[in-house]
Amino acid sequence: MREQRAHGAHGADGADGRLRAFVRVRVGGLPGSFWVLWCGSLVNRLGAMVNPFLSLYLTEVRGVSIGATGLVLTVVGVGSVISQPLGGVITDRFGRRVALTGGMLANGAVLLTLGHAQTLPAITAAGFALGVTIDLYRPAAQALVADTVPGADRTRAFGLLLWSVNLGFSAAMVMGGYLATHDFQLLFWVDAAACAIFGLLVWLAVPEPHRPDREQAGGAFRNVLRDRVMLAFAGVVVVYGIVFQQALVTLPLAMGDNGLSGGAYGVVMSVNGIVVIAVQPLIGHRLAPFDKSRILACGFTIAAGGNAAVTLASGTVGYALAVAVWSVGEVLVFAVTAALVADLAPARLRGRYNGLLGMAWGTGFLIAPLVGTRLLVAGAPALWLTCAVLCLAAASAQLALAPAIRARALTPTDEPTAPKEVLS
Repeated sequence: MREQRAHGAHGADGADGRLRAFVRVRVGGLPGSFWVLWCGSLVNRLGAMVNPFLSLYLTEVRGVSIGATGLVLTVVGVGSVISQPLGGVITDRFGRRVALTGGMLANGAVLLTLGHAQTLPAITAAGFALGVTIDLYRPAAQALVADTVPGADRTRAFGLLLWSVNLGFSAAMVMGGYLATHDFQLLFWVDAAACAIFGLLVWLAVPEPHRPDREQAGGAFRNVLRDRVMLAFAGVVVVYGIVFQQALVTLPLAMGDNGLSGGAYGVVMSVNGIVVIAVQPLIGHRLAPFDKSRILACGFTIAAGGNAAVTLASGTVGYALAVAVWSVGEVLVFAVTAALVADLAPARLRGRYNGLLGMAWGTGFLIAPLVGTRLLVAGAPALWLTCAVLCLAAASAQLALAPAIRARALTPTDEPTAPKEVLS
């Protein structure tokens, strides 16, 4: 009996040790500043309820027509293209903490303004301001990761940030739907509060990383635009962004054409969140040894397969399987993209480089409805096969860029200069 108890104790210790090792290899060794950012990002996404329900709010609560709602959403999109380049300039000129906290507080104020706007001109103006402020913080957040996390761990760190975004967003969709049935104004207040918590958390708990002297910390955005490698990579991101956005733009329309309801679309899109949440912890820590361009090309190729598979789908299960495939590609792409930009960007221009990356995403998202809806008119197979071809083109372009990107590997002086506190 005593031997059995001892054996059981050893077994428990072994299982406990394996669990600790499992957790350590995925989340261990990253700076405390990163985990503050991670927690803030999770809180922010838990409260990010206004954007997904904005069209419903405008039509049901404010009585805005469908056409005018489309105009407001387009104006929000135009503002979002400006958002990250502006945030990048603020990040490099005034510091990471100022840009992130200021951007979050500004976004919260705009959300409350939009929630109280009643006339169409006021709603449209607030919508543009929402687009401008919604991602002001993002270049600062990405620069903070690059500043504080060693190069070998950045892919893992950015992957964990993606994980927090998907965790928060998945919960926000459920909570937002519940709150919307009671009082839409609650969405605006919760979203604004989450923005304020994120901004103040970073301001109070994250030290400003060391930056070059003021006279060397500037530099116009044209300095980034002279970087042909970065511009080419931004072009690749635009192409993938066009495809990525079809999940929100044309997938519900295509499913509707097949006689499937909005509820079926919700189920299919929930698969995306489930796959990202499940897959990222399993593979994120394994990506660091591999060439980032090859990882991206692999992600684009998997996404091509998922988009091609949509042409075979006719029911909810078929669409869900196709989305599951392209979601694996999404994990690879988003885990590596920001880390690659961190490799390309000089420390003093990290904000602007991340701003250009955000502008590339925004441009792709703006083009997506124009391209997607016209292709869907020609037939769903034309749409999804074109998306597959675009993904393969992005993969080929990324592989062609790979030698130039490898030649721009970070020097030791570009390694983190922030305090070295580490949570093991």
